[in-house]
Amino acid sequence: MSGNQISIDDLSAEERKHFQRAVASGELSKLIKPWDPWWLKPSAKYISLSQDGASLVQPLVQQDSVESSENYMEGNQFHDIPPGPGTPLPPISRLSTAGPSPLLAVHLIDIIYSYCFTLRLYNGDWQSDAQESTMVLLSVSSVLGKGGQPGTVLEALLHCLEQTSSSSYRHMGGLQFGLGLLDDVISLLNLGGAALVCLLCDTQRLILAAEKELKSEKLQKSKRVEIKNKLKSAERKVYFIMCWVHEQPAEVWLSLAALVNKEKSSAVECVVSKRGAVRTETVERTGKPLIKEI
Repeated sequence: MSGNQISIDDLSAEERKHFQRAVASGELSKLIKPWDPWWLKPSAKYISLSQDGASLVQPLVQQDSVESSENYMEGNQFHDIPPGPGTPLPPISRLSTAGPSPLLAVHLIDIIYSYCFTLRLYNGDWQSDAQESTMVLLSVSSVLGKGGQPGTVLEALLHCLEQTSSSSYRHMGGLQFGLGLLDDVISLLNLGGAALVCLLCDTQRLILAAEKELKSEKLQKSKRVEIKNKLKSAERKVYFIMCWVHEQPAEVWLSLAALVNKEKSSAVECVVSKRGAVRTETVERTGKPLIKEI
């Protein structure tokens, strides 16, 4: 085996959990090039799209001096930002005769959180396994994966934090990891509509890549159809919200970021309280103390 490359697929389920936790915590920073989320980079503040929502072509920088060469390298940092739509986004009125739901802003929070969770889990490289990455995205997102309709910001945050603290993903860092993801959500909302459109466009690309991979999977026809329908439904929701986001004024995102920040502490308190209630009930029922989560 010496000299052979090892894929994450070669790891057992338990080994994969340990590996993903080590990546998220930074333990492997000396072995794996640390991934800096694109939404935290300085260049993210300058994302812009055309008036109709399509990507703008970045102008080339002349390289006739050392200074201009350095500027070119700095300008080239935009390649880390997921591209926006390749074609103009249609008005939301063309996609639905009924008006958009007033809860779309809440649903957007759920999607942003799930996207950030997925990218941090895969160290920014969802392309390495688009299908599995999409399954993670759908498992965390109530809106995309379960047809959920959270009615308030607090409800959306609660679901996200509970998923992150669940037995499936607790190895990533549990509630503390979830708190960092809420900060990611706030950062993205503060960046504004153009950044959010790019995020949603990247989410759409992820789901479409998973659909493509699905074609080569050896699955029973009924299972393949079930997954395909789930992916198509999620992709349509993402596209609809992308078009809606494009039409919103800048002040919407600043207000929403402030609301998420305000509800963050309440969401954490609720999750901790629920966890404590479950522990108490289990101790009373079994008479055995529980092992406290670290």
